[in-house]
Amino acid sequence: MNINDLNAVAEAMVAPGKGILAADESTSSIGKRFAIIGLENTEDNRRAYRQMLITSPGMGEYISGVIMYDETIHQNTTDGASFVKVLQNVGILPGIKVDQGTIEMSGSPKEKVTAGLEGLPERLAGYAALGAKFAKWRAVITIGSTELTTGSELSIPTDANLRQNARDLARYAKNCQDAGIVPMVEPEVLMDGNNTMERCREVTEKVLTAVFEELRAIDVVINGIILKPNMVIPGKESGEKKSPDEVADATLKVFNKTLPNELAGIAFLSGGQGDIEATENLNAINRRGTHPWRVSFSYGRALQSAAMQAWHGNAANIASAQKIFLHRAKMNALASLGKYTAEAEHSS
Repeated sequence: MNINDLNAVAEAMVAPGKGILAADESTSSIGKRFAIIGLENTEDNRRAYRQMLITSPGMGEYISGVIMYDETIHQNTTDGASFVKVLQNVGILPGIKVDQGTIEMSGSPKEKVTAGLEGLPERLAGYAALGAKFAKWRAVITIGSTELTTGSELSIPTDANLRQNARDLARYAKNCQDAGIVPMVEPEVLMDGNNTMERCREVTEKVLTAVFEELRAIDVVINGIILKPNMVIPGKESGEKKSPDEVADATLKVFNKTLPNELAGIAFLSGGQGDIEATENLNAINRRGTHPWRVSFSYGRALQSAAMQAWHGNAANIASAQKIFLHRAKMNALASLGKYTAEAEHSS
């Protein structure tokens, strides 16, 4: 795939009014979600759940691509059609998670780096043969908790951790482009701690600066990637409550300072935000007017959680679960255009 082809796929991933479904949970991750609804974590149940999502009627109106897990990209529906073919038939791009999860960073065990670079070119070639058009690699950045008695920050993330994750993301992206696959670059600053919004802004700026330095250093084609970043929000344990407008202002301040105009697009992760919270924040960002890059979504739980609860592992619930999933997809599609409203949210 040449540079123009990479750009064409990247732009299709963030087509106006569409976003990406992140259905790439590992076996252990989806098991934790199944446990909430009392469902056994078997291959048949995982296949049935992913089939329920990707066969939702009309999904292609709101969803441009689906990120799959290794198990999923090899699976078929009960009718014998491959999941890849089901997506292709409705104009949705098949994607694949290619990282192999996080591990402790040597010398800094409270921080994480991502495994999976070994053997990546060969795996990418196999996924391309299966029909994958884009890939995803997630790097995790942890912000040290604030000591409540002194107000001081622990020295996390370290510069070494930021730089290692940025280098690994760049190497992954280069391998993807060499294989003719568009890389989705995901440096996630976690929102789990008690840090302030300002601390999130500071760390996010450092992370994105490092990532684009490393991407350019090894000649990754910037208009042939999609960035999957976090929004700038306070840590969940901070007690801070910020409005969608405040989130939009803080996030765009960082992006306008760090992101190159030639970037094909942004597809936000939800990062543990509530379903409606993630939609409202995306909408506020897009209501700010025209940006140099298309701004969309690549949500996992924020698209799936209500649908999974409705499905509950019961085939009789498929139609109602699909309706709930499609409603969330439509709401976020509207938000990607800055056209989401409370009236639309409660319309069905």
